[in-house]
Amino acid sequence: MIETLHTVAAFVIAIALLIAVHEFGHFIVARKLGVKVEKFSIGFGPALFSWRSRDMEVLYVIAAIPLGGYVKMLGENPDEQEDEAKVELSEADKLRAFDVQAIWKRACIAVAGPLFNFLFAIAAYMIVGWGGQSVLPPVIGQIAPASVAERAGLVEGERILSVDGSAVHSWQQVEEAAKANAGHSMLLSVGGNDSARQVKLMVPQPKRDPLLVNVSSEFIGMGPGTRVMVAEAMKDSPADRGGLKAGDLIVSVEGEPIAGISKFIERIRSYAGQKVHVGVLRDDVRVNLVLAPQTDSKGFGRIGAKMTTKTMISPEIYHMGLVEGFAYGFTRTWQMTSMTFSVLGKMITASISPKNLGGPIAIAQIAGKTAELGLIAFISFLALISVNLGVLNLLPVPVLDGGHLVYLSIEKLFGKPLSPRMMERTQMVGIILIAALMIFAFYNDIARWMQG
Repeated sequence: MIETLHTVAAFVIAIALLIAVHEFGHFIVARKLGVKVEKFSIGFGPALFSWRSRDMEVLYVIAAIPLGGYVKMLGENPDEQEDEAKVELSEADKLRAFDVQAIWKRACIAVAGPLFNFLFAIAAYMIVGWGGQSVLPPVIGQIAPASVAERAGLVEGERILSVDGSAVHSWQQVEEAAKANAGHSMLLSVGGNDSARQVKLMVPQPKRDPLLVNVSSEFIGMGPGTRVMVAEAMKDSPADRGGLKAGDLIVSVEGEPIAGISKFIERIRSYAGQKVHVGVLRDDVRVNLVLAPQTDSKGFGRIGAKMTTKTMISPEIYHMGLVEGFAYGFTRTWQMTSMTFSVLGKMITASISPKNLGGPIAIAQIAGKTAELGLIAFISFLALISVNLGVLNLLPVPVLDGGHLVYLSIEKLFGKPLSPRMMERTQMVGIILIAALMIFAFYNDIARWMQG
């Protein structure tokens, strides 16, 4: 119960904060450009707290449902223009209405929301860099026999100092570089500062998208010394009946060494309706088990266990210097933005399954887990979600900021805006698309939760 409340609290704080940042972008730019803002609300529903700005022009509201927010500007919505016409507006207010502003001003206001999300991410990543990240050091803990890594001459215990000339301080950076170089060569500098040597290797091209697999361990054959560990074996599941217990370290499946979770899942899936021999390490003692994976609706084998990883190398705290942390804020935000656009594009073209899309449940779970890991981890999570929120709002979908930019482009091109009726119809299409996306993401969350 306490864990659930902690997760919900972390989720609400994350969403409320990031939406407030987004809406503040619209608000402050509108005010600076002279547009009259009538209300700035964080949340929807009944107002819990409200107050007026010093000039008595803006009503600030903290509402009961913190999963949203909005900025109401004079003349922003065509549906409200008739009601506004009934109210006697001063000449000064007429000139400050949103719909009479120059196109460039309205475009600036529209893009300000996503822009502030990116600025928030930049600042957050700077704090993460300066505050010190808990990272898995780029030390080679294991080399698979006859692998690309072994043939290249890499040795267990060596530290990777740089990849393609760029210094690395975490295994995550090594893995990201491996994904980016899939199908190409990669130059590693390994060893110590006084005895570094260069190792060039060819990164195999995975059949699946590199974003969905662990390229370094599964295709290059090197890892940071991690083991697949059983987090939980469901009661009366094939895993439970076969004797698998929480804390067991997976050593092999049918005699084949296992280094990554995806490899373990792949092997178990292939033994649907059959018996499979699984070697585990339990309290430093080798135990051989026989499991009988059940066949799911898609014909894959499932054992009903939740898996995680256990690192054999202790994490390190990496603190960046002032300049390095400042640069990290920009580079990491750019990397995450590029990756988000790339993933969205691959989902649209079906090169990545839309089933990887996460919804509110997935976000809440990650929010809760990162909050438990500490403030720096939670800030890093906020930065990532802020980038995603910025990218999502730039999509050319009516009702999103990107859709407003499309409307303004049409107005600039044809010399007049779309008719109120056409605006209403296209916005309805946008609402349907967003609702369908949210329902699909929610369905994915439920499906993952049901499958454990």
